[in-house]
Amino acid sequence: MSGPTSLWRLANFRNLWLAQTFSLVGTQVTLLAFPLLALLLLDATALDVSMLYAVEFVPILLLGLPAGAWVERMRKRLVLLVADGARAVALAVVPIAYAFDALSLPLLFAVAFVVGLGTLFFDVAQGSYLPAIVSEEQLADANAKIEVSRSGSQLAGPTLGGVLVQFLTAPVAILLDALSYLASFVLLLFVRGRDISTPAADRRGLGKEIGEGLRFVVSHPLLRPLALCDAAANLAFAAVLALQIVYAADDLHLSATMIGVVLAVGNAGGLVGALVSGPLSNRFPPGPLLIASILLFSVGAALLPLSTGATGFGFGLFVVYLGVVVYNVIGTTLRQLATPERLLGRMNATLRFIEWGTLPLGAAVGGLLVAPLGLRTVLWIAAGVCALSVVPPLFSPVRTLMSNPTAEVQSQVTS
Repeated sequence: MSGPTSLWRLANFRNLWLAQTFSLVGTQVTLLAFPLLALLLLDATALDVSMLYAVEFVPILLLGLPAGAWVERMRKRLVLLVADGARAVALAVVPIAYAFDALSLPLLFAVAFVVGLGTLFFDVAQGSYLPAIVSEEQLADANAKIEVSRSGSQLAGPTLGGVLVQFLTAPVAILLDALSYLASFVLLLFVRGRDISTPAADRRGLGKEIGEGLRFVVSHPLLRPLALCDAAANLAFAAVLALQIVYAADDLHLSATMIGVVLAVGNAGGLVGALVSGPLSNRFPPGPLLIASILLFSVGAALLPLSTGATGFGFGLFVVYLGVVVYNVIGTTLRQLATPERLLGRMNATLRFIEWGTLPLGAAVGGLLVAPLGLRTVLWIAAGVCALSVVPPLFSPVRTLMSNPTAEVQSQVTS
């Protein structure tokens, strides 16, 4: 099959897409509800909120590298199911604790850690599973559709979250997120892809397998500069994401509903990016398109500290997510096509470790700098770091890449 609409005829992809959509909408609700719950019910400080965000990414630092080797040894769908189930149970603890007057910041930290652990394994498994249920020719379209799902959830989730928090309380909003992971779990039961695990006879020991995946990424002329770019950009964005609710509430004096609307307007840029990334990838070569998308989200990051109200803040976020999603679609497809199937899990996990490992650092440092420097200054620092993220791909073969590589013709990208 070919054509952009043929993927909707594949039940496996359709169910995987729907499962992710349900969980992502709930996640976006919690993205707003978690910090607001801490601020409104537990008198949390800006540092508390930033640390709450950081804790969710600690599992990447602890288990990011071995996660890939473990996932390759297991059935990918089973990993997805366990990850969804664990996140659903963890989030359900929050409204139960609230009902029994047992809610506390340590409990929220523990829940955030479990959710982060589930997200790590889910993302690694999904990135390895997707190429097994669609053809190579459909992969870019599949990634674009998944980004449409992600961006659509980012558009609807914050608005819904703001309304739920304001009228039904934050614990109820988090309960709905738990139910969304349960819905994802049920849909994944109907996905049947070519789910291959590494045979026991081919396993060479966890350390050697992790080393092979790490060497593959670090030595690859395309994956290495993109990983460094992502690490720098995520370091900056972690501070922004951890503090954006505090900035909107304390500096811009926006209500919970208005914060949700602003985040939704900003995330509309991601939806636009997901919709245009396919046509752009067909018209422009991947290398220059990746460089342009990095420059675009860097400009958006600089607009955030310039904002004085809801309109400016929302527009800055719109530009950020427009660039980020175009970058994600093109970059994810490039990585998947450049990696042999047997290394997909370790490639995904290694990149998660390198790229997302800077998230807790960025969130923590951003929170620590608020008291001495102020929120707006921290956002300016984040914008500067974001601008520097273009340097690794700009001075690498990525800049002149005219077509997507494949694992079979990998030697072409090194010339």
